[in-house]
Amino acid sequence: MPSNQYPNYDSRNAQRNALRAQRLKKRRRQILMLRILVLFFAVLIIALAAFLISSLLHRSSSKSGQEQTVSQPAGDLQQGEDAAPAVTVNDEADDTALSDSENADVQADAAAADNTVEEQPDAQAAAPVASGSASEILEQARLMAAGYDYDGAIALIQSVDGYENDNALSDAVTSFQEQKARCVPVDVTTVPHIFYHSLVNDPSRAFSAELLGQGAADGMNAWMTTVDEFDKITQQLYDNGYVYVRLRDLVVQTENADGSVSFSPNPSLLLPPEKKAIVLSVDDLSYYHSYETASFPDHLVLDENGLVKCHYVDANGNEQIGDFDVVPRLNTFLRAHPDGSYRGARGLIALTGYDGVFGYRTDIDYEARAHLMADQAAWLEAHPDFSRDQDIADATIIANALKEEGWEFASHTWGHLSVTGKTADQLAADNEKWVANVQNIVGPVDTIIFAHGNDIGDWQPYSADNAQYNYYKSAGYNFYCNVDSSVPYWVQINEHNVRQGRIDLDGYILYQATQGAQPAANTVAPLIDAASVFDSRRPTPVVANGQG
Repeated sequence: MPSNQYPNYDSRNAQRNALRAQRLKKRRRQILMLRILVLFFAVLIIALAAFLISSLLHRSSSKSGQEQTVSQPAGDLQQGEDAAPAVTVNDEADDTALSDSENADVQADAAAADNTVEEQPDAQAAAPVASGSASEILEQARLMAAGYDYDGAIALIQSVDGYENDNALSDAVTSFQEQKARCVPVDVTTVPHIFYHSLVNDPSRAFSAELLGQGAADGMNAWMTTVDEFDKITQQLYDNGYVYVRLRDLVVQTENADGSVSFSPNPSLLLPPEKKAIVLSVDDLSYYHSYETASFPDHLVLDENGLVKCHYVDANGNEQIGDFDVVPRLNTFLRAHPDGSYRGARGLIALTGYDGVFGYRTDIDYEARAHLMADQAAWLEAHPDFSRDQDIADATIIANALKEEGWEFASHTWGHLSVTGKTADQLAADNEKWVANVQNIVGPVDTIIFAHGNDIGDWQPYSADNAQYNYYKSAGYNFYCNVDSSVPYWVQINEHNVRQGRIDLDGYILYQATQGAQPAANTVAPLIDAASVFDSRRPTPVVANGQG
């Protein structure tokens, strides 16, 4: 097109080109900014996704670790006799038994003839795997051998590659083999079973008729053991060669093809010839309201190291955390004397449920405000912020820690029930409360330690027509303990159940033994020297049930 016909064309064209250039430049800037924004948001989304994935993985790992901690093998718990009539809610004397869940591993053997599986108390489920330095592994193995787990100690060392070339490790294997060769089978039918209630920390309060009333003071004097007595008994038992074992260590349990279980004496419970086996239990580890003024702890707690201890308030109102009862006291002793325990055994803790467990008010009646005793109602009034759910959660933490420490649990009936003369329906009603209010915290148990030292039969094996036994057996109980201080030991291993009598090492039997009274003197003498144990701060004579 001739430019001379459009004299302003070049000027306008230049303007258009300039505008186009500006628009293009602007569009490029916009595209660039858009790309930057897209890139920014893409990076942001990727970073956010990575953070969320990392967080989920961390939570999953933490949860897995917690589950592994909770599922650690339960330790054994043992219990002692129950409180005296004036002390407990039911106004009756307690007795407890130990029911231990063995730390010993279970080995399943298929029996070709009858298709049975035997649970071998001493069998190792799997060889331990070594981790750490050679010196650390050696120390761990020596600790296992000190607790008579020679096979476990040997297996631990042999799991180390090239252990044969390490003189210290190979010498240790030889030593453990020699120590095991010295051991002899325990006659499991002659093993005694001792028990305690919670320990008296301040006799001036616990035995004070002025403070508690004469009946309650007499009950405390008769049925309880003082801290000083417990320490002397524990040391003397150790010095005399006694080693704590689990009740179930005494037997081999066989699971039959029909799902039932059978029992036979355990021929593989091995100890050095100078050692003797003993079972321990602790009754009523509930810290009843009726104990509050008598120098007992008020609940169990965990210390900064995760160990079970007692919360205790002294006469001056000072709060303390420490070893104020059987459980933490025995734990401390056995940590210093590992050869006093067979493979980490402790004892059985026999629990009622009506006042809760471990000092936590976990029974449903506290939440429902129903069927309350006067002391329960008073406690609730003094604790308006009470939460049963929180107490159950706290008590469960304690139960799991106790299992880790080697303790086991047993039923002591929910209401500290005297089972003698009760119908099967009455026993069922009580046991259902125990399951709902205690088993939900400690887990399933197969041991019952009868309250008040009673039983559902006599000294003969339970008969097939014993309705009370048939109920308890149907409810899953295989181990049954009463109180029998008339003999140094009483063990009955039947095909379908195991029974053991318990000896109450309390004020009454110690006093009787110091006086040479029978059968107490004959029962206590093989265990300890009662005269050197008996606490001189006790009022004497020590009376029980009104009898001197």
